[in-house]
Amino acid sequence: MSIIAIHFALLFILCLFGLHRLSMVFRWFRYRKHQPATPKEFAQLPKVTVQIPLYNERMVAQRIVDSIVKLEYPHDKLQIQIVDDSNDDTCELVAERVKFYQQQGIDIEHVQRVNRQGFKAGALKDAMDTATGEFIAIFDADFIPHPNTLLDSIHYFTQKDVAMVQLRWEHLNRRSSLLTKTQAIMLDAHFSLEQQVRSASNMLFNFNGTAGIWRTSAIIDAGHWSADTLTEDLDLSYRAQLKGWKMVYLNHIPCPGELPADMNAFKSQQYRWAKGGVQVMMKMLSTVWRAKIPLTKKIESTFHLSNNLAYFVMLVDTLFFLVPSLLLRDKYDFLNIWWIDIPLLIMSSGGHLIYLYWGQIALKRNKSRALVKVPNLVMLGIQLAINNSKAGLEALMGRESEFVRTPKTGELQNDVKPVSIVPETIKNYKAVAPKGAIFEFIIAGVYAVVLMWAINHQHWFMLPFLLLLTIGFVTAALHSFYHHYQLSK
Repeated sequence: MSIIAIHFALLFILCLFGLHRLSMVFRWFRYRKHQPATPKEFAQLPKVTVQIPLYNERMVAQRIVDSIVKLEYPHDKLQIQIVDDSNDDTCELVAERVKFYQQQGIDIEHVQRVNRQGFKAGALKDAMDTATGEFIAIFDADFIPHPNTLLDSIHYFTQKDVAMVQLRWEHLNRRSSLLTKTQAIMLDAHFSLEQQVRSASNMLFNFNGTAGIWRTSAIIDAGHWSADTLTEDLDLSYRAQLKGWKMVYLNHIPCPGELPADMNAFKSQQYRWAKGGVQVMMKMLSTVWRAKIPLTKKIESTFHLSNNLAYFVMLVDTLFFLVPSLLLRDKYDFLNIWWIDIPLLIMSSGGHLIYLYWGQIALKRNKSRALVKVPNLVMLGIQLAINNSKAGLEALMGRESEFVRTPKTGELQNDVKPVSIVPETIKNYKAVAPKGAIFEFIIAGVYAVVLMWAINHQHWFMLPFLLLLTIGFVTAALHSFYHHYQLSK
């Protein structure tokens, strides 16, 4: 009986995550028209330092340097730092472009270190030693900010207690492949629903690591960039807000960036985000609950910081408790309690799907196209299960790992190319091969056996879920094997 109880307890936790996602949709109706009040304008524009963190980004390095110098801002008020930790020929590419623009009188510098200590967080922190801006705008190498980005957003800092302004991500290569289209839907929901609702309702939310501007003094006051988690952006955001700083999300100002073009790169990015999120949860959650903030903020922050554990909970339940609970129910004739399973399963998975679909509605995108993508979203979620579960487990165990960059190919929306455009000779620019392909295949086999068992015992209510899990893990394993093969050539 304890196995059945644990199964339902885990299912209940998943249900809470699903209901929380669904609550984002309902809360969006209240805040959908919210837009931060038009700020007063600075009498004199403040000095801004733009930081571009780089690590071996030869495919996009020149593009970002050429784009960033086009920012429309008084030259005497703008400092550009290319914060370059590269150890390949990216250094030469950046050095050449920086020298070219320096000769044109632009205040741009090539900041290099002799090591990667602290990874991105360490690089940003070290570069601040020579940063002269009252504000620091950060753009990753795979982003291309619009020329008017700074002028459109800097005036929100006339409010003295604003620490950070976050812009909404757009996607340069959204239509390149089914994978990028599906990723875009996932990110659209995060920005148009989560960031919009949390910001509008005065909840704690996060800087997304790029496409944002920080007040320099707020970074220092909050304890500076820290490399003790893989998501230094989420960590600093919480520390700043718990010290009383405010943050602003600008849904109406987009900043386009590039999505990972293949599954390996996507999994690598998701692994870092999932592990870093759980690390910040373990670091900050107790501080959140001790802070003198409303109970609603504490509850919302708990869901925000722990949502990356949903994959781990799902995998533990389906691997260790689902099948035994079915066998026990079959043995003791408890089959009629299926009416508990079905609502919980629908709420846990349906809440996520409605949330993802509604992200497209919120951005006034095509509803039919979004609806057609729902099966892909389900499959992609299952394909990430082992990857993100492993990330969550390692974070819970306190196991540290390197900040692995997400390889980008430099493809543009209007220049659609196959995702395999990365030159074969540039091995370092291919994503790290995913681990656990055999494990994914074994799990797929287990679910296939359970599926046949469920058919044989006429547990019809479980068939759709078991079928989805089986197909999802089979495709995940095939993807992994295929990319192993590609990388071995």
